[in-house]
Amino acid sequence: MDPTGPWDRDRVDEFLAAASVPVRLGCRTPGDRPWIVSLWFAWDPDGGSADGGDDGDGAARPPGAIRCATSANADLVEFVDHDDSVSFDVSTNDPPYKGVRGRGRATVRPDDGKRLLRSLLTKYLGGTDNPTADRLLRSEREEVEIRVEPERIHAWDYSERMGTAEE
Repeated sequence: MDPTGPWDRDRVDEFLAAASVPVRLGCRTPGDRPWIVSLWFAWDPDGGSADGGDDGDGAARPPGAIRCATSANADLVEFVDHDDSVSFDVSTNDPPYKGVRGRGRATVRPDDGKRLLRSLLTKYLGGTDNPTADRLLRSEREEVEIRVEPERIHAWDYSERMGTAEE
């Protein structure tokens, strides 16, 4: 999939892989109300179906996938089961602002062995030796993956108009 905006796909992949902020995921409730949640995520540049676009050699490039972990009992699971259309935003919290936003389809699947959750605990908290990990990794807590396959990606970057924080 070719993103719109100032970045090419490689730059989008680089930004999403390095992002240390949560993804903001928008969806609709069964009552057709808008809802938004922030979730830890991992970017899988090779995820998704292979009809995402051309990578320059004539071969279709997968659109990638945003992989989030949450409790199997979270409201979001019900919301995505009701309507799998979602929107997303991953953007910096400090100037100069930049990020990636878009829309896609979400699916819910088991997080067997809590592998995704463990990797996200390492990414966001530096490991699993902390009180948050102790709580989230309890054996009685069922974890799922919310997987978003983008249908459209748009990058944006205000660096030129805002300058750097040091200026």
